[in-house]
Amino acid sequence: MSLDERISQLAQEYIPIARELLAEAIRIPADYVEKPVSEGGDPLCGLSNHEAPRLRYLRERIIHYGCVDRPEDVWFDEYGNLVWTVTDPEDPMPADQKKVIYFDGHTDTVQALRDAWRANIGGGIDCYDGLLDPEKIDVEYLRSQLGYLPPKEEWQHLVFGRGSADQLAGVIDQIVATKIMRELRPQGALRGVIIRSYGTAAEEDNDGAGPKYLVKKIFPGAPLNVIPDVVILTEGTGCSEKGAMGVYRGQRGRMQIEVEVIGKSCHGSMPWMGVNPLEFGARIICEAADRYQARADIKDDAFLGHGTRVASWAHLDTPSDCAVPERFVFRFDRRITAGETPARCVADIETLASVQRAREAGCQVTVSIPRYQGLTWQGYNPDNDQSYMTWTTPEEHPAIQTAVDTYQRVITPHIPEGEAFEGHKIPAQPRVARWIFSTDGVGFPVPSNDTTIKTVGKQWVDTGDYKYPAMLGIGAGFEQNTHKIGEWVDLREMKHAIAFYARFPSLYVEKTSA
Repeated sequence: MSLDERISQLAQEYIPIARELLAEAIRIPADYVEKPVSEGGDPLCGLSNHEAPRLRYLRERIIHYGCVDRPEDVWFDEYGNLVWTVTDPEDPMPADQKKVIYFDGHTDTVQALRDAWRANIGGGIDCYDGLLDPEKIDVEYLRSQLGYLPPKEEWQHLVFGRGSADQLAGVIDQIVATKIMRELRPQGALRGVIIRSYGTAAEEDNDGAGPKYLVKKIFPGAPLNVIPDVVILTEGTGCSEKGAMGVYRGQRGRMQIEVEVIGKSCHGSMPWMGVNPLEFGARIICEAADRYQARADIKDDAFLGHGTRVASWAHLDTPSDCAVPERFVFRFDRRITAGETPARCVADIETLASVQRAREAGCQVTVSIPRYQGLTWQGYNPDNDQSYMTWTTPEEHPAIQTAVDTYQRVITPHIPEGEAFEGHKIPAQPRVARWIFSTDGVGFPVPSNDTTIKTVGKQWVDTGDYKYPAMLGIGAGFEQNTHKIGEWVDLREMKHAIAFYARFPSLYVEKTSA
């Protein structure tokens, strides 16, 4: 039996392990969110910076299932990432000559909204406990919420719950894939390879902060056997219209733009005595929205799509609801496409006519990029600008070519012959595309002129301004189902993702050593 066939066989065989790990990783916050803090509870358990119980469980299971050689091969770094590594100790190749493949998946989720799941679905699905009673489900409501929902007869393949598609399934697939690679070392699954697998923390609040920690604290001065040749991001790559399990090679960046408008407060009965920051701020929001709709200061890219800008958050300081407010702060979520820069995006707001008019009226207006200073569960302060880089790996890069070959070896043969392709299903041939949303990949770019990180022979992508390891993604789950009530993932997709992750590393060595 070939290595391709053996990997696919084990990926199928270990699906019960994957189901067990995923269901428990989803369920764990239920032990904490409704327990009093005085008794060890945490109402934010499972969210960014509150992943500890889930991470400790995953570390214990990685050891239990033999996914590493020794317990010390899986640990928590200073930031709070779960890290585990595997290689082939019988491989005579020097460590600094091996290909270093990183796997990256985040372990935090967004708010579960448990009461909304219970009230709207009908009681048959819980955000932590998953599918409870198929007969107590408002199926039409679920269909109205989700990008795609399979027919009921296929639900035995689904795992429901917050974080199932975004993106605990990816982390679980990394775990099972490393188990397979370790077991198939005699057949060459780890020949010429070092695997470093990450379950990152606080990605939902601060995309790429886990990798940013590596770039800032670990990579500078590190030996070549620590620096990645390729990063595989395990976020879901399914599209409910184009098919599941795409091979993604890029994404737009994103940033937060904060606008603070300070006016002059006064009694609401005498508004002429004040300067209203809420009204002037509203005009800024409206002008920015109008310019976005006209694409007046927004670039487009044939591959990544156009940039976007939307007002996404606001806070008002006011003495009462019968007063002119003192201060209005709001933010724009800005998606950055190729050719756009954070500085340019800030300048686009700074130069709005409504900003100038607010200042002329007596308001203080400050436009800035806010900093993220939320402490991780390990107490680490990232203290980074909330600006996250665009990235694209060229389609001709060996990493993308290897990904296509890997797909055709371990996924294509297992798509039923003659099956008519529907938009939501796994296509027989790889669909190379890009994410709409953001991933941890935004944390890896460094300035092109950086000399602290050894990248010789790594084939990093260099845009002229930034450089980063070749990155790509493939994972179970649909983008359109993430952050939604009724979120689910399909175990059949997980099987293919596991096989892909287990086969890619050694195949990349074969292709780049030829």
